[in-house]
Amino acid sequence: MELENNMISISRQCELLGLCRSSYYYRSERDDSYNEYLMRLIDEQYTRTPFFGVPKMTAWLCRQGHWLNEKRIRQLMRLMGLYAVYPKPRLSQSYPEHKKYPYLLKGVTIDHTDQVWCSDITYIRLLHGFVYLVVIMDWFSRYILSWELSITLEKEFCIDALNKALKISRPEVFNSDQGPQYTSEDFIAVLKGDDIRISMDGRGRLYDNIFVERLWRTIKYEEVYLHDYRGVSEARERLAFYFDFYNNERPHASLEYRTLQEVYYGLPSAQKAVFAYR
Repeated sequence: MELENNMISISRQCELLGLCRSSYYYRSERDDSYNEYLMRLIDEQYTRTPFFGVPKMTAWLCRQGHWLNEKRIRQLMRLMGLYAVYPKPRLSQSYPEHKKYPYLLKGVTIDHTDQVWCSDITYIRLLHGFVYLVVIMDWFSRYILSWELSITLEKEFCIDALNKALKISRPEVFNSDQGPQYTSEDFIAVLKGDDIRISMDGRGRLYDNIFVERLWRTIKYEEVYLHDYRGVSEARERLAFYFDFYNNERPHASLEYRTLQEVYYGLPSAQKAVFAYR
């Protein structure tokens, strides 16, 4: 927890950080520093090789001098929400009582904004500890419509991100994996309330959310790995700056070096004159 602000009560600080008061007062008797170090290594290696499952990640760590068993690595990767992205059974961890929806995008040409939105969650490391990041992305333009941080994988921060995105526009189809956050009744109710068609990746499908997977790689190399966020507030502040840059300033080669803002809102590209001159 970051330094207390004497002008704000502890209960209010916990509310702002999305932290329950019992978590604030809890002090672990274990030294988790080694687990945190392992998670940093796993995160960096997974970003390079997302096809590494538990056995390969364990073998890689052993080659780095960390002689650990697969059980410990499996526990850490589950805590981080990391699963190898090659086709295999039970890739998407979901609740069996939640309704699943079919994948609607096979063979569909994505040719305009707000045709399809997609969403995913990733692990973001802090100097001590970690948080989870969710984004809502327009699939055609890759524009990031909204994002949220959370210290847990509860559904609420995903619903908050969805509601924030829906203040900007509304998609025809919303695509996600079969995780419990997206299959929860509360999340589904928001989509149905706006008559949005629901699409979910099939288990073991590698490329259903490929643009978000590329985003995770980019944001970690260009932002997260360059800084050691001291806490949730600093992570939130720096990520806000980065997403503003990513949407509005960063040229994207796959989009003819236009910005995501230019593509999503149909603005003229500032690069056209440069390309014409060349």
